[in-house]
Amino acid sequence: MSAALTVRNLPTVSPWVGFGVRRFGRLLVSLWVLLTASFAMIHLIPGDPVRGALGPTAPAELVEARREALGLNDPLAVQYLHYVKGLLTGDLGTSLASRLPVSDVIAQRLPATLTLAVLAFLAAVLIAIPLGVTMGVLTRRGHGSRTEVAFTTSSTVVATVPDFLIGVALVYVFGILLGWLPIAGNDTAAAYLLPVLSLAIGPAAILARIVRVEMTSVLEADFVRTARAKRLPARSIYLRHALPNAVTGALTVGGLLLSAMVAGTVLVENVFAWPGLGSTIVSAILTKDYPVVQAIVLVYGVGVLLTNLVVDVFLALLDPRSTIREG
Repeated sequence: MSAALTVRNLPTVSPWVGFGVRRFGRLLVSLWVLLTASFAMIHLIPGDPVRGALGPTAPAELVEARREALGLNDPLAVQYLHYVKGLLTGDLGTSLASRLPVSDVIAQRLPATLTLAVLAFLAAVLIAIPLGVTMGVLTRRGHGSRTEVAFTTSSTVVATVPDFLIGVALVYVFGILLGWLPIAGNDTAAAYLLPVLSLAIGPAAILARIVRVEMTSVLEADFVRTARAKRLPARSIYLRHALPNAVTGALTVGGLLLSAMVAGTVLVENVFAWPGLGSTIVSAILTKDYPVVQAIVLVYGVGVLLTNLVVDVFLALLDPRSTIREG
């Protein structure tokens, strides 16, 4: 009897606490896998990073002394422990090529990459929602079958084209053929347009298809029929009643696409000579600059993991019962 009373009187743990603990645990495991994979990957690249940094004419004694000073002659297990310890203390190492702290390199290049990714995400949303809503209205109840087929086909084709190929096409048309926009750097506001569109067009096509499907479904809901029965203006029905319910799923997928946009900046930045992390990591790979490559891979990975975490929390807020129970 006393045991039953004791169990009954135990405080119940909030489902949100369990959800948070599970998500945080997954985040820690993912971070460990990420940093281990980045360390292993960079050491599988053939070649000597010190020789690459000092040049082919550097004396062998200087190369060996530099390797010893950087700890590259230590066993991989020892190097891994030093790498993890440095991360925990905020030390990302020193660039082999520029001799600058890697944290300074990241601080200089990260804002340009974040700006590009965020602007591309906003552009994708601003393109997708009006386009998807319009297509949903035009193709509801089986109307506009030709319009639906044309939209579905074109959006599928656009969504499958890689971002960097879209960027190359935009450079040729608007930069070289017409000469309207700059094709390199980020010195002017106009220089942002082509890189942002290169990243945004594909995700916008995906989001627009989702918005169209959701919009056609919402327009058949009972509350929309009630609004029509009250003879509310079409603008009020579409924008005030249907739109908020139609874009929820698209914004959720959009959060996941943001992760892909961040990763997509690597190739797009190299197309437009954008001074961000993407162009930096490519040059670091070519020069075998281990610390810079490891740090940038880690930054990209952490960005993707945090974006996914925010999406999970957003889904939990929208549908607490199912998400927290499954999470």
